[in-house]
Amino acid sequence: MASKPPAPSVTPGIPAPKPLLAADRIRKTAREMFYRDGIRAVGVDAIVTQAGVTKPSLYRSFSSKDELAATYLRDYDAEFWARFDAACAAHPGDPRAQLLDYLSGLGKRAVQNGYRGCGLTNAAVEYPESEHPARAVAVEHKLMLRRRLNEMAAGMGAADPQALADGLLLLIEGAFVSSQLFGAGGPAGRVAEMADKLIQAHVPG
Repeated sequence: MASKPPAPSVTPGIPAPKPLLAADRIRKTAREMFYRDGIRAVGVDAIVTQAGVTKPSLYRSFSSKDELAATYLRDYDAEFWARFDAACAAHPGDPRAQLLDYLSGLGKRAVQNGYRGCGLTNAAVEYPESEHPARAVAVEHKLMLRRRLNEMAAGMGAADPQALADGLLLLIEGAFVSSQLFGAGGPAGRVAEMADKLIQAHVPG
């Protein structure tokens, strides 16, 4: 007779964590697989197998793989802004310090094993079709990032805020992509240093 799996340990007085719903398991699994392997390369069958759910349960929660991909990217967008906003909150009223704080963290993450750049950038490359739901989420995110960088550049006192913002955006996107080519010791690890030099060139004094 097969033995039963061990019951999860429970700390007295603390409720046991509730198991994830099927839709949440699907989202978590899709997040991991889409980011690691690319959206196009991962099929629905692989996702439901890894998540331990049925295909009908996936389609009850998501109308199509495209919608699941868009959901993954909306989740990724939320993760990105959580990091970005945390760096901003750590340096109230100092956009230069805010940005360099975020970029210092990016530089450290970008040279770690398993880092695959920005999921939103990767999706935009995978899906050139302007009407694709995944690309729409990616484009909206990048437009917002460009606006935020412009606001920060203006707050730094840049003579031409848009020029500085665009230069910073190019550095950030370069870090996302080059990290996948060079890994540890690659140029992405210096993104904060390069951004600081760019800011110095654009901000008087």
